[in-house]
Amino acid sequence: MCGIVGIVGATPVNQSIYDALTVLQHRGQDAAGIITIESNRFRLRKANGLVKDVFETKHMQRLQGNVGIGHVRYPTAGSSSASEAQPFYVNSPFGITLAHNGNLTNANEIRETLFEQERRHVNTTSDSEVLLNIFAHHLDESKNYPLTNDDIFKTVAKVHEQIRGAYAVTAMIIGHGMVAFRDPNGIRPLCLGKREIEGRTEYMVASESVALDAVGFDFVRDVAPGEAIYAPFEGGLYTQQCAHGPKLNPCIFEFVYFARPDSFIDKISVYSARVEMGKRLGEKIKREWDDLDIDVVLPIPETSCDIALEIAQIINKPYRQGFVKNRYVGRTFIMPGQQERKKSVRRKLNAIRSEFKDKNVLLVDDSIVRGTTSEQIIEMARDSGAKNVYMVSAAPEIRFPNVYGIDMPSANELIAHGREVDEICNEIGADALIFQDLSDLVDAVGCGNREIEKFETSVFNAHYVTGDVDQNYLEYLESLRNDDAKQDNEAQNVASLDIYNEEI
Repeated sequence: MCGIVGIVGATPVNQSIYDALTVLQHRGQDAAGIITIESNRFRLRKANGLVKDVFETKHMQRLQGNVGIGHVRYPTAGSSSASEAQPFYVNSPFGITLAHNGNLTNANEIRETLFEQERRHVNTTSDSEVLLNIFAHHLDESKNYPLTNDDIFKTVAKVHEQIRGAYAVTAMIIGHGMVAFRDPNGIRPLCLGKREIEGRTEYMVASESVALDAVGFDFVRDVAPGEAIYAPFEGGLYTQQCAHGPKLNPCIFEFVYFARPDSFIDKISVYSARVEMGKRLGEKIKREWDDLDIDVVLPIPETSCDIALEIAQIINKPYRQGFVKNRYVGRTFIMPGQQERKKSVRRKLNAIRSEFKDKNVLLVDDSIVRGTTSEQIIEMARDSGAKNVYMVSAAPEIRFPNVYGIDMPSANELIAHGREVDEICNEIGADALIFQDLSDLVDAVGCGNREIEKFETSVFNAHYVTGDVDQNYLEYLESLRNDDAKQDNEAQNVASLDIYNEEI
């Protein structure tokens, strides 16, 4: 999962992009990048690390210009090398820079086509660089100068026809403007905002509405599936539907885990969706697990706090905070490498012993992916004196890989793959384990926008909405994404990466 930002302004945008990326930091902690345009020249800074660590004062001073894009990244496949950090850029035609959130399911096929037929070289393993070169190739087919709005929209339409998967994109074309577009299924989120300054309207696109709030932009609307947004540098805004038969199938895991609770995605309040998840879980516990002797309900911070509070109210049990979270340790399942994830759990959470001692505790988490974190948290609860430890997941069993930009890679690394609930319960060491039903999850999120007919729920039921995912592709992804493969890729990327840290 990644976060993207693009701004066409009337004043310098470096600080606004920095601030927007800071509030999108939850979407990726592996790398960050900002590129601006001044005097028809790209000015770039990108590197591995958090936003606050990547951008020093000297970098911000060099990122001059009234237009720019930004990106925060975590790796879903291959390497987490700095060479994979975004934004990427190409010099022809005109000079194009691009940032992308998602994953292309036919990236390998397109990479070969680019090299063999279009004579374009892709220098990294990133599918975002593939997408950039496809966009550049089709834009180059237009011989107009300057480019017209129609040229832009025809280019996006050709991109939609050629690539598959999930993608929310923001790009800038030197001498022209900002382009943003979303895949025809609307899997990954993208929203549009604006503000008035110095008598001119500035436009911004971002992965979540909270980024607009942070820098004083007013939310206008979500970018529609398949739609393209074009904001010329000289002013104005143009939009057009560029896909055939677009459908809104947003990723439901955005609401379960990834998005901030103060964001709205596709007209749905993330906070309200999580409250609704708690309602349905509480009702399920009352209906099917009334024999459990529960003394206290404890959330595993932070995403599950609102969910746990609602459960506690419905089952009429005390709600308490049982864990203190170290906010300076990143999300554990995002971290590349199983050993690093294991080491980070104890650094991330510490138990408040008085809330566990001699009690039967109901622990509430947003989801259970590999099970490593859940197992260690249950151990912490027992070490702190809990008599019985019951675990509740706001999401159903995650049994299948995600192919649309979330690091749920190898099926064999998912604890629910090939296991029944009682087997999972034994694996993580719980005394009882309760999962949300998929129908309840869909209803909990969907009640915020009844216009959405279908969510992307493939990690639960293997129904991939793009219709192009087969076993061969899943095996290919596993070869790229499992922990052993990531370690091998890291070893191959130890070479110097100074070129990727230059300011251009």
